[in-house]
Amino acid sequence: MISYRSNTFPATLVLCLALGGCATAGGPGPRPDPLEPFNRAVFTFNDKLDQAVLQPVARGYRAVLPAVVRTSVTNFFSNLDDLWIGLNNVLQAKIPDGLQDFERFTFNSTFGIAGLFDVASAMEIPKHNEDFGQTLGRWGVATGPYLVLPIFGPSDFRDGLGFSVDSAADIVRNLDNVPTRNSLYATRAINTRTNLLDASRVIEEAALDKYRFVRDAYLQRRRNLVYDGNPPRSEEEEFDEGADDGDAAKPATQPPKAPLEKQPAGNAK
Repeated sequence: MISYRSNTFPATLVLCLALGGCATAGGPGPRPDPLEPFNRAVFTFNDKLDQAVLQPVARGYRAVLPAVVRTSVTNFFSNLDDLWIGLNNVLQAKIPDGLQDFERFTFNSTFGIAGLFDVASAMEIPKHNEDFGQTLGRWGVATGPYLVLPIFGPSDFRDGLGFSVDSAADIVRNLDNVPTRNSLYATRAINTRTNLLDASRVIEEAALDKYRFVRDAYLQRRRNLVYDGNPPRSEEEEFDEGADDGDAAKPATQPPKAPLEKQPAGNAK
C-alpha cells in the first residue's frame, strides 16, 4: 500500500494512484486549468519517459522477483512512511489516528522484522494515508491551480509545497550513506511502479483524453483525502440540490376539471 506521495514517484505512478479517486462520489465540477498548455507538455514528457524506461523496468522486476518478495519490499517502505503519516495526523489534531500510526511502526519494526511483514494489519491496527499537503488542506490552505511536475507528476500549488516538506522529511533521503540511499530510492520507485502496472493499463484503455482523465481523478482523490472521504458539497451541488428541492416543494398541477353538464329543466329536483 502506498501511503503518501513518495518523492520517487514518476508521473504515471501518481496518475494510477489517482485512479482510485475516480469512483468516489461528491466531487466538484470541472475546475479551471490556467496552466493547461504547460501541464500538457510536461505530462507528455513524463508519460513518454514512463513508457520508455519505467514500465519495461517494472515488468522485468515483476518477472524476476516472486510476489512474496515484492510484498515484503512494499511493506518495508510502507512501514517507514507510517512515522511521517503519524506526525501529519498529529498536526491535523487527529491524535488517535496518529497514535495508531506510531503503533503500526513499532509493531512492524519489531515483530515484523524491520517492516518486512505487516503484523500491525493482522492486529487490526488500521493503515492511514496522510501527507503535508493534506495537513495544509486540513487547516484551510487552498489548492491553487493544477500543476504537473516534471518526473513527479500531478500536483497543485498547495500539494507542491507539501511535497517539498514531504521530501525533506523522507527517511530514505536523509540517509548519510549515498550508495544505500540511492539503492533504496531506485528500489522504492521500481517496486511502486510494478505494483501499479495493472492500474496504468486501465487508464490507457479507459481514457479518451488521458491528461484530462488523470487531472480530474487526481483533484477528486486529493479532495477526498483531505476531508477523509467526506468532502463538503460544492456550491454547484448545493445549487442543484436547492433547485431540486424547490421543484419538489411545488404542489402538483391539478388537471382542469371537466365542465358540469347542464341537466334538462324537467329533471331538476
